[in-house]
Amino acid sequence: MIIPIPTSSTPQQSYILHEKGYRDYDGAGVGLLSIKSFFGGQAFYEVGRNRYLVGEGTHLVLNHGRRYTIQIASTAPMDSFCVFFAAGFAEEVRRSLTTPDDNVLSDPFKQTAPLLFFEKTYPHDALLSPAILQLHAGIEVGHATQGWLEEQLHRLMQRLLQVHHNVYQEVEALPAARPATREELYRRLQCARDYATALFNTPITLSELADVACLSPNHLLRTFKQLFGQTPHQFITSKRLEEAQRLLLHREHSITDICFAVGFESLGAFSWLFRRRFGISPTEFRQQKR
Repeated sequence: MIIPIPTSSTPQQSYILHEKGYRDYDGAGVGLLSIKSFFGGQAFYEVGRNRYLVGEGTHLVLNHGRRYTIQIASTAPMDSFCVFFAAGFAEEVRRSLTTPDDNVLSDPFKQTAPLLFFEKTYPHDALLSPAILQLHAGIEVGHATQGWLEEQLHRLMQRLLQVHHNVYQEVEALPAARPATREELYRRLQCARDYATALFNTPITLSELADVACLSPNHLLRTFKQLFGQTPHQFITSKRLEEAQRLLLHREHSITDICFAVGFESLGAFSWLFRRRFGISPTEFRQQKR
């Protein structure tokens, strides 16, 4: 279902793509600036060399004009909820928030520089996520009049802009001297992190991640640790252990099957790492938590 949202300040229409019941889907497109979220399952995006896994705990922001493919493979029906913003809408909202009233009144439709958001998966938070969930809930219960939708769209963009502003606090943690260099390095490291998150259960080398980030392996190793507090290998291992924990709780697969499903190559190494992380063996964990 496509829900158009006309906005008075932009010639294009924003819209929401809301679909329920997806199980298997493959598609491609070139979209507007968008926030992509999913309930009850996961979607896998490819954008150039970048990879993104979007599920229950995250949403993905893609900029205007980005060509992408999407794959969904779910054992149960899932809910896709993606908000697309008309070209120029983000810039118009940003200008209204950052420009003195006198300037806005004298030239309310002045063009501003294009806004480039940080493309990455964002964890659900207390700022942007409630606005997404409120918009989703309003549509679900049939409360979505055109006037209400347009107001919610402005509210959502205001919060997305605040999230974008907050990201710069993370950017400042990087050691580069020039702000533009720190920002570009942050974008590249996020590409590597999202790639590792999307493909954590496959063999991933440091060189592969460095290629995705367009950095040398040593530069990636050093700066990844500085930004995220873990080396790439430690990050991938942590993702594998978290997924193993989830499967032990919710699936009937054997310990060996789970070990290999999450990307470990040795049952002994998996059991040792699991005990080191959670304090008990995989078998003991399953027995205690069920």
